[in-house]
Amino acid sequence: MRKSILIAALLFAVLAQSLEAQKSPRFDKYFHNATLRIDYIRSGCMKHDTCILRRFVLQNDIWAGSTEQLLDPIDNGEFRLLVCDAATGLELYSRCYNTLFEEYRSTIAGRDKDSIANFEEVMLMPLPQKTVEIHLQKRDSKNKFFTQARFLFDPKRDKPEKLQRHIKARELMVNGDPHTKIDVVIVAEGYGKGDEKKMAQDFKKFADYTVGQGPFKERANDFNIWGIGVLADESGVTDPNANRYVKSAVGSTYNIFNMDRYLMTYELFRLHDLLAGVPYDHIIIMANCDTYGGGAIYNYYAFSAVQEMSMWILPHELGHSIGGLADEYVEDDPNYNRRYENIEPLEPNITSLVDFEKKWKGMVNPGTPIPTKPVEGLGKRDNGPIGAYEGAGYLAKGCFRPCTQCMMRNYADFCPVCTKRLHEIFDLYTR
Repeated sequence: MRKSILIAALLFAVLAQSLEAQKSPRFDKYFHNATLRIDYIRSGCMKHDTCILRRFVLQNDIWAGSTEQLLDPIDNGEFRLLVCDAATGLELYSRCYNTLFEEYRSTIAGRDKDSIANFEEVMLMPLPQKTVEIHLQKRDSKNKFFTQARFLFDPKRDKPEKLQRHIKARELMVNGDPHTKIDVVIVAEGYGKGDEKKMAQDFKKFADYTVGQGPFKERANDFNIWGIGVLADESGVTDPNANRYVKSAVGSTYNIFNMDRYLMTYELFRLHDLLAGVPYDHIIIMANCDTYGGGAIYNYYAFSAVQEMSMWILPHELGHSIGGLADEYVEDDPNYNRRYENIEPLEPNITSLVDFEKKWKGMVNPGTPIPTKPVEGLGKRDNGPIGAYEGAGYLAKGCFRPCTQCMMRNYADFCPVCTKRLHEIFDLYTR
């Protein structure tokens, strides 16, 4: 009898430890209410890459993220930041993300084993109280994470650099405590010394655009939106297609990877330096130029030119940067050579049908044929019924989307599948 009781007690203790390990760790036990920034260089090509630590920065005297949900439950992104307690190995913080480097790897230049490129990358985390192991992870061919680089951060030894705050953030929309809100900072890029009035007007427009489309609109009270205004010597941004080269605030340029409308920046260290002291989870770069263009990467940043299509470009790009959603259109471009034989894409809104059960199959009405024939004659913003429509992720064949139309395809409303994922992401910051 005593032996049975002892075994039961041991089993209960093991189960209790297992359940404790699954819970998010207590923020105040392991972290200070401050933000540590990790600057590193990712160097390589399609065949290989390495990560080289540059510096630790005390980015902010507060932590903008949730203090309740520290471990990322969203299995998306090619990369992951994982922070573990150095003494016990307990997982303390994680975030999945994508990078501009990952896109470079798929280009013609990136597929050349002799073509090595260097990319600045930045990750944010709460400031640890004790020594932690910082793991930069990437996925293998089976989409499982492995540690590519590991750094130790000892708060007694590694004193992070503290930046001077030169620019005061503008309060564009503030609804509450950054710990329970989705904090977005809009960076004004390409504004000259005579553009102060236009910048103020554009800030208001872009704040409205950020929460102008569902499901952002329905969750507007869950957002804090800040503005960082930078005036340069001249207006506009670099556009090699127009033979125009500008020294703008964060080095933005069109024609990234030889794609005319792809507007991005490689200068992440300079970008984040401008944001010192601002509580932010996500970045929007508002580029003062009227040429159609933009771009975005999951948990990296979102870009949009300030022009007549901005109110549609921005929510599409936020679908990428905040939601980790894939493009659902087809594009014949040699820079995109992705294929999904025998594997499911990571993004929640496209499928190869290899493991459709894990995607949105449960949202499809019984009797709907898979693959599904697109619906004709829909209104401009209508999605149509949920199914599996061929043509997505830049591929005409072998990749499927949830609806005939969606914000991630042709600026229609976000479809139910994309909407569901966006709410899941919003909840990660607010609950």
